[in-house]
Amino acid sequence: MFKYVKAILIIILLVLGAQLVSGQTPTDSLAVVEMAEVVEEAVAEDTSFSSYEEFQASPAFVKFIVDNLWVLLSAFLVFIMHLGFASVESGMNAAKNTVNVIYKNIFTLCAGIITYAIIGFALMYPGDFNIIPGVLGFAGFGIGFDAATPADYLTSNYYESYTIWTDFLFQAMFAATAATIISGAVAGRIKMPAYMLYAALIVTFAYPITGSWQWGGGWLSELGFHDFAGSTLVHAVGGAAALVAAWVLGPRIGRYGADGKVNEMPGHSFPLATIGVFLLWFGWFGFNGGSVLSADPSMISLVLVNTTLAAAAGSLAAMAAATFTMHKLDAPQALNGILAGLVGITAGADAVMPGQSIVIGAIAGILVVLAVIGIDKLKIDDPVSAIAVHLVCGIWGTLAAGIWGEGKDFVAQLIGTTSVVAFTIVFALIAVYLVKFTLGLRSDERVELIGADVSYHGNSAYPDFVSK
Repeated sequence: MFKYVKAILIIILLVLGAQLVSGQTPTDSLAVVEMAEVVEEAVAEDTSFSSYEEFQASPAFVKFIVDNLWVLLSAFLVFIMHLGFASVESGMNAAKNTVNVIYKNIFTLCAGIITYAIIGFALMYPGDFNIIPGVLGFAGFGIGFDAATPADYLTSNYYESYTIWTDFLFQAMFAATAATIISGAVAGRIKMPAYMLYAALIVTFAYPITGSWQWGGGWLSELGFHDFAGSTLVHAVGGAAALVAAWVLGPRIGRYGADGKVNEMPGHSFPLATIGVFLLWFGWFGFNGGSVLSADPSMISLVLVNTTLAAAAGSLAAMAAATFTMHKLDAPQALNGILAGLVGITAGADAVMPGQSIVIGAIAGILVVLAVIGIDKLKIDDPVSAIAVHLVCGIWGTLAAGIWGEGKDFVAQLIGTTSVVAFTIVFALIAVYLVKFTLGLRSDERVELIGADVSYHGNSAYPDFVSK
């Protein structure tokens, strides 16, 4: 049977490879761009308003409402991704750790929102980088809770696409996403207080500092680095932090034999994991689509088409790669391929054509399978393949934007990715050893064998069934 499956997959991969379109830019075949330019020119005709009321009465305000609403809706979609992460991570882990995984995801989202409001937002968008030029700045605690008039709710001027509150909400969802990537990789063996402190340190400091280098107008932005929605700035950051934590923690009991054999420790609910992946794919329409930061119909359409094609190509390529390397039709790798394609296209979704997005997604799908195998050979235990999906494919996607992205510089992409990942690894090492020497890092053997649900939470996700 496998020879026929392999033949079919080879044909599919050849078709995917043939889709690479050269000599086109993201705007070559988009007639609607002309319409968008007319709208922009009309709005820009009147560039001075003496009051917020005058702005409300102008054509520019209508565009502002639509843009602001789209970014808000995108924030809601990214919020749904956290349900996806909780589902994937719990489904891919043992039943005895389900409550623990869900609890960690709840904590990460809620703590991430609060710390980002108090510190992270001002670190990520520091203004003039008043500590180290282009590298580190801080605009002050909070996000402007004392706004007194309607005009105060707007960003720096009337011509931005959304209010400061919308900006914060959208960005806070991203911050929590970066931190929650860690949760699944360390499942089943990390102490709860240790995880909570480690995740809080990453989301409060590491993520916004490196994010400021690009999205806050820092040195990477000046260099010409491009990461549209965060292949590196979100996913590789979370993946690098997960790598450090998983490495320092060590593998789950029984994961690797003395002879180096990898012992299967399958998750308890593949259907739950599948629901999670499709929730993530659904949320990614907001993750990438909202990163346009306006309701520009031409760019949103292109970005969402690229996102969808990359995810589909990633899954097909992962199916093929798993068939050839694992000699089985591995369903978990098919799901990983979807996520790999999504992570891979995120950096350049606005800068490549659909054919190129298929190739980027397909290569990500192959890479994720090879990375899963390689990481296991290093005896780094990652129950949900977070390192392979988010770190490896995040790096690939950012570099791919420099290969095929219109006007993008591969050298700048390489420098940017290397610097962000290196900083995150160093910060994560400091953070994880700080946690280890203060709170302790790893659960006791008894806790690990019984399960984190009963040990830490005093209940079970499935009280009527025997845990495994």
